[in-house]
Amino acid sequence: MTVPTTEFVFLPPPIPTVEIAGTRQRFPVHRIYCVGRNYAEHAREMGSDPKVEPPVFFTKPADAIVPSGAAIPYPPRTENLHYEVELVVAIGDAGRNIAAGQAHGHIFGYAVGNDLTRRDLQGASKKKGLPWDTGKAFDASAPIAAIRPASLGHVEGGRIWLSVNGETRQQSDVSEMIWGVSEIIAELSTLFELKAGDLIYTGTPAGVGPLKPGDRIECGVEGLETLRNTIAAARPTK
Repeated sequence: MTVPTTEFVFLPPPIPTVEIAGTRQRFPVHRIYCVGRNYAEHAREMGSDPKVEPPVFFTKPADAIVPSGAAIPYPPRTENLHYEVELVVAIGDAGRNIAAGQAHGHIFGYAVGNDLTRRDLQGASKKKGLPWDTGKAFDASAPIAAIRPASLGHVEGGRIWLSVNGETRQQSDVSEMIWGVSEIIAELSTLFELKAGDLIYTGTPAGVGPLKPGDRIECGVEGLETLRNTIAAARPTK
């Protein structure tokens, strides 16, 4: 029997992938989940009370990832682009309703990410009680360094930092997260079925601030590959 051949109206886009440290293999990205207000000092600088308001979840498109070393065009419709260094968890085993004690078994690895944010658009959405998509889920909004496999050890703590043009702007410790990695996975898996290929940006410490064209950003978490990007001029409008 002849098997029918699938015909597309146009070529499907390539699958977004992330480098895996120390290997030629790539990590195919399924979804990107993000956690808001997960460090107490950052929650306070954003006007929230970390004692009564739990972190919120939001998403970015998979093709928003940008590799280390790439130049990122200043995004349109904003005058206040912000950096946010974050520990990223890469999921390697699917699951739902995952117990916190079983969460490590679902982790493929860890990486450093930067949750770029159009802060003015996010702020306008917050005031109106609207979703954060325009402020968070834009093109090239999820830079990420190479993933270090969890087989080399899980990230329970360690310095997390970000510098702009060589000046340190953010600095804390991963252990200062309000919700730890296992708790994030447990809670998130009650809302969505986590799949192999998912990335979870776990929140940023205090010190977020603006970027401009020409800025050089370095992001790090102790023991992981450093993320390096530059902000380029905005793309010309057609």
